[in-house]
Amino acid sequence: MADSTARIVPLRAAGTAFVVELTEPVPRVLHWGADLGPLSADDLAALSLTAEPAVLNNSLDSPRRFTVWPTEADGWAGTPAHHGHLDGGAAAPRLTTTGTSVRQDAEGGELAVSLTDAAAGLDITITYRLEPSGVLAVHSEITRQPDADPAPYDLAQVTALLPLPRRAGEILDFTGKWSRERSPQRRPLAHGTYARDVRRGKPGLDSPYLVAVGVPGFGFREGEVWGVHVAWSGDQRYLVEQLPEGAGVHAAVLGGGELLRAGEVRLAPGDTHRTPVCHYAWSGAGLDGLADRFHTLLRDRPGHPRRPRPVILNSWEAVYFDHDPERLLRLADRAAEVGVERFVLDDGWFRGRRSDRAGLGDWTVDREVWPDGLAPLADHVRSLGMEFGLWVEPEMVNLDSDLARRHPEWVLAPACGAGPAARQQHVLDLSHPGVVDHLLGALDALVTEYGVAYLKWDHNREVHEAVSGPADRPAARAQVEALYGLLDTLRQRHPSLEIESCASGGGRVDLGILARTDRVWASDCNDPVERQSIQRWTGQLLPPELVGAHVGPDPSHTTARVSSDTFRLATALFGHPGIEQDITRCTDEEVARLTAWTALYRELRPLLHGGRTVRADLPGDATLLHGVVAHDGTAALYCWARVATSPEGQPGRVPLPGLDPARRYRVRVRTDVGLPSFHHRSGPAWLTEAIDDRLTLPGALLTAAGLPMPQLNPEQALLIELRQAD
Repeated sequence: MADSTARIVPLRAAGTAFVVELTEPVPRVLHWGADLGPLSADDLAALSLTAEPAVLNNSLDSPRRFTVWPTEADGWAGTPAHHGHLDGGAAAPRLTTTGTSVRQDAEGGELAVSLTDAAAGLDITITYRLEPSGVLAVHSEITRQPDADPAPYDLAQVTALLPLPRRAGEILDFTGKWSRERSPQRRPLAHGTYARDVRRGKPGLDSPYLVAVGVPGFGFREGEVWGVHVAWSGDQRYLVEQLPEGAGVHAAVLGGGELLRAGEVRLAPGDTHRTPVCHYAWSGAGLDGLADRFHTLLRDRPGHPRRPRPVILNSWEAVYFDHDPERLLRLADRAAEVGVERFVLDDGWFRGRRSDRAGLGDWTVDREVWPDGLAPLADHVRSLGMEFGLWVEPEMVNLDSDLARRHPEWVLAPACGAGPAARQQHVLDLSHPGVVDHLLGALDALVTEYGVAYLKWDHNREVHEAVSGPADRPAARAQVEALYGLLDTLRQRHPSLEIESCASGGGRVDLGILARTDRVWASDCNDPVERQSIQRWTGQLLPPELVGAHVGPDPSHTTARVSSDTFRLATALFGHPGIEQDITRCTDEEVARLTAWTALYRELRPLLHGGRTVRADLPGDATLLHGVVAHDGTAALYCWARVATSPEGQPGRVPLPGLDPARRYRVRVRTDVGLPSFHHRSGPAWLTEAIDDRLTLPGALLTAAGLPMPQLNPEQALLIELRQAD
């Protein structure tokens, strides 16, 4: 039994393990989930033995195995790892292993398995990389052999698939709409295929975002959870699939990949298709444990933003299209007074752009509005000690623009003509020769001439009928690849340039775009009630420093809701903060609170953008408790928020997650931006002492018993800071 153990490859990191047995003709997955510890030869042999399922009645005569590349040749009746055809034939892949490559590190490692399908002339390599964070990155390359049949192989779909155990019985994913992104939805896992297809040319406002499957009732702090995220900025497919016969000894599978359009990938001899990376993660400590793995993965990237995230003022909800240079100079003056560190000029600065009906594509300054160009504003902003940023939407075009009139063939549309506009605009065909060169030249010139430190890069419509040229060839994936190339080249020319991914708010939030940008705009909605949920769930994948969170005006631009500035300020603190309003019209009291808020953010910035995100499991949705805890447990900041009324008169004791029970903490209510409105005659006894900064409590009490929280009025929030007591 021990003779085969040299052919078992365990990868281990951060309490998780991925184990593959190099069986013939295709290796099989033995385990993905909790770390099994150091495995002896006998342990590995036992794992192999117990991975052999029963032979069922009315079934294949040999045990079904779940391989690294499942197909019908394995007896797998679920979604195959790939499917396609060679001129109508070679539609039953039968793979054999041609080689493996293994690198095992102290924390993680990499396994690459090479396979071949002789009938179709395909060579396939699937690579598993277990990161030190415990996140497993999976991607594949499919190559037509150079001497293969000259007919193109039409690749219909490639899906990365990993097994799930029987106890993983509940699915969590996300939906949404404009100004209501990343709304969670749960359902029990049943037999069949639960699939989420994205056909919007970007992940979309209803993006599945991250699909998690866990033990029923899993929460933020408890329960085993398995999750996947597709790092691709175009069409996507997620699935969870459970067949009555299971998947080998496993019960179900979790999968993801790029959604391919018909005819989009046709492999001639020598051609290679590379899939996006699918990031898989397991947690034994609920959704917070899963989030912690992804946050660690992102923070470990060489290109992750390292310098402190500057406070932003974005001009959109301050002036909209009404660009008056003198007014914007005054806005910049006030921004510097309140502590803003980056001033961003939003839509409306370029030629003909007095509304959203014209001008997109003409990336030159409108001299009727800005007779001296943008230099006076940019120079003034820098003289005040702030960086200068600019809004652009390079992938889009208005038909009422010089660019569209000069190059109608650059519009992405069928040969018979463009379809309906969305937000008065159409999409540029980035696969067309000359389009990317034109955009690169225009953006390079703007960044160079005006010393632009930051681009707010928008994408305000979905991509429909993504075909190009007289033959209407599919171009959806070519759009994404060209976008990536454009961003990469621009960043190479301007290494210090920062870019935000904005897409009608949070419509393009994925790890593919974040490999080339520095933050995302989570939503066009700055209403703090909506933002509490949007930011909470955006944080399931992204750490706070990558998520734009701005204070908007009152009433809200998107919901018309009236809310207190203290609630808006407290909510926006838990992200990459900014301001999105005309602060020249603020009262002296509002200006004072804004100034105190930016100072509070700068004080707490190392904690907020370096700590571990935690969220409490509370009954109902009326109250929320979330925060950031230092990795060593010495400090924390929590937000206790109420977004609606509830029947209970007393919130009761609420444990503070993530603290060290062995430490003692000084508990302080931060009143820098004011106190919330309370719904009681007098608060719990600890509250007064914490407001006066004279309360010290043991960590064991805070984590196990918790604090009796004050009853807040709806749409209010309380900031609670904890520091290790001397």
